[in-house]
Amino acid sequence: MTKEELKKLIDQSEGHNLELKKSTSLRQEIGQAVSAFANTDGGVILVGVSPDGEIVGVDIGKKTVEDLANWIKENTDPHTYPQILTHKVDDKDIIEIVVKESDEKPVFSQGHAYQRVGRTSPRISISRIRELAKQERKALTWDEKICEGANLEDIDDNKVKWFLDKARRERNLDIDINTPVIEALEKLELARNGRLTNAAVLLFSKNTQKFFRQAKLRCARYKGTTPITFIDLKIIEGNLIDQVEEAENFVLSHIKRAAKIVMFKREEVWEYPPNALREAIVNAICHRDYSNTSDITIGIFDDRIEISDPGKLPEPLTPAMLKKQHKSIPRNPLIANIFFFIKNIEQWGEGTNKIVKWCLEHGLKEPDFEEIGGGFLVKAYAPEDILSLIPDPTKIDLRELGLNKRQIESLGMMVNEGRKFTIEEYAEAFQVSRKTAVRDFKKLIKTGFVTKIGFKKGAFYVAVENVPKN
Repeated sequence: MTKEELKKLIDQSEGHNLELKKSTSLRQEIGQAVSAFANTDGGVILVGVSPDGEIVGVDIGKKTVEDLANWIKENTDPHTYPQILTHKVDDKDIIEIVVKESDEKPVFSQGHAYQRVGRTSPRISISRIRELAKQERKALTWDEKICEGANLEDIDDNKVKWFLDKARRERNLDIDINTPVIEALEKLELARNGRLTNAAVLLFSKNTQKFFRQAKLRCARYKGTTPITFIDLKIIEGNLIDQVEEAENFVLSHIKRAAKIVMFKREEVWEYPPNALREAIVNAICHRDYSNTSDITIGIFDDRIEISDPGKLPEPLTPAMLKKQHKSIPRNPLIANIFFFIKNIEQWGEGTNKIVKWCLEHGLKEPDFEEIGGGFLVKAYAPEDILSLIPDPTKIDLRELGLNKRQIESLGMMVNEGRKFTIEEYAEAFQVSRKTAVRDFKKLIKTGFVTKIGFKKGAFYVAVENVPKN
């Protein structure tokens, strides 16, 4: 604001959007005005100007502005961060406090909430506080709230354009890649009236941790099965979209991958299904409680992988419900929506069901979901033998063909040892009657694995693959 604009504003005298205070010592009254403007339409507080418009000035030391900002922050609930500027008018210093209307109402100052009515700031009635709180609960989730202190310069324009391009290809998002960034964010509901939401900063900020230090993943590969000694440790920061890729790469670099030749073809398999691990990572990032200062953690052990995020499940969900059909209750709907557009989420509410399905299809034990220590934990279990995960079409379960223990054992001897059996030899070897031996071989011949050579007393039985060649 220029000097001329300031003088013009002062000449208007106090009103619905302007409060004048002579001194910074009037902190309690300043706090009340901050609360009132935040709960109404926003406004400006000029300190160093008397209520009748006389510019009296204030003494501004090295920490005057910092102390005032800290006092306002500590004495408002939710914490308020107004813009505080200093100006020199008629050779006198004045302080300008710019308060925006809060998206999180009511805002209290020292235990009381105020509203702006004309040039006064009366307390808000209890009934009105209840009404505002009820509206707030219905209106905004944490990721929809405005990120105080963030502006368009904090946004990575290239990341936004990358997203628009990918979302257009994956989900036919109808926002042109050349749309101005702020307009695109407004259309995605990531900004309101030119102000950025928490979701916009988490997803597209150049320096996400500048605003949210807790928005990171702590990944570790531990030695053995306890979280005592780690082999590798990585802290993943940056925007949420990039965090998914980095976390997935870390996990894949620390789990086993095996291969074997099946039917003259090399077959490879991961220790865990990568799609299930990625889904668990995306779920943790989308559904964590970002008002909690804890990190998302990924622990890789010899026998399992644990992925945990801070924040209990939204009511009425329970861990047991996540393995059945359940309603989607996204904690951060704006963040989840962005991941949906780039197909990191296929359909809301099905992520945990898919994790279970993919693990079972992979040949693993069913994963566990738990609420522990105020957070949510996904636990996937490693296979005892990774090579067992590779199906071998040459292997046949003889029991499924209806063969008994005698028939399976004799077939093994005929295939692996080249053994030949007469009816008498079979009956003696397995202590059965001649009639039973004949019946057993009829079944073996029917499977196609055994054939009869010769007739009457000279006849014998042999594995088909061991039939003598003429």
